[in-house]
Amino acid sequence: MAEWGGGVTHHMTKEVKLIKKVKRLIRRAGLPRWLHHYGPKTYEFWHHAIAYLVKQECKLGYRRVTRLLRWLGIKCPCPSALCTSFNKIPLPLWQMLLAATSSSKINLAAIDASGLSRPLPSPYYYRRIDKPYPVEIPLKISLAVDTRTKKILALRLRSRNAHDIRDFKYLIKRLPHKPNKIVADKGYDANWVHKLCYSLSILAVIPARDYGSRKIPRYDTKYRKRGMKLFRKRTYNRREIIDCNFCFQKKVRS
Repeated sequence: MAEWGGGVTHHMTKEVKLIKKVKRLIRRAGLPRWLHHYGPKTYEFWHHAIAYLVKQECKLGYRRVTRLLRWLGIKCPCPSALCTSFNKIPLPLWQMLLAATSSSKINLAAIDASGLSRPLPSPYYYRRIDKPYPVEIPLKISLAVDTRTKKILALRLRSRNAHDIRDFKYLIKRLPHKPNKIVADKGYDANWVHKLCYSLSILAVIPARDYGSRKIPRYDTKYRKRGMKLFRKRTYNRREIIDCNFCFQKKVRS
């Protein structure tokens, strides 16, 4: 009985540390205390954040998360309130949370994109609406990751397929701190990408794309040629960190 009581105390100490960490992160990001301006102020934002964290980590539904947290003595909103608030949280708020988790100094950042699969409705539903099954529902995510801490610095989700390079400027503008170097694959090899990084005093470590024998007109390629001269294979190999991040996300979603 003494060992069991000691284990409970140990787990409760971890829960208190987790709650304090979430509260500190919300304060550092400068997020509001409440998710709404009107209505009863019963649950603060950290109550919702704890529920979302446990739901994602333990792969639970809203009802089971609510039941678990209340059994542990943690104040938690009802399942319908969690679902409604989660769908209404805007993307800039998540961007602020990501920025709060990053360090103040970033040496090397990696940028890449990958496709994700969505859960499909049942075949019975598709028969009712006279649609072929299965239907591909694309979801594309672009990430900027700190290669030292493996933390996500910025992200963008697309509901349609698009070229990876279209989200490069979006991610660069939303980095919490300016990195010294950026690594990306050949899909990001464009003169305007090197020019943008040069204007921000960032070294773009991107391998040159092989166009073969095709004659492609080039009006201004000095920034791209500069990037090719400064390319270092050892630095580029750090790009594998973001591939590990994608593999982990797909494993969590499966």
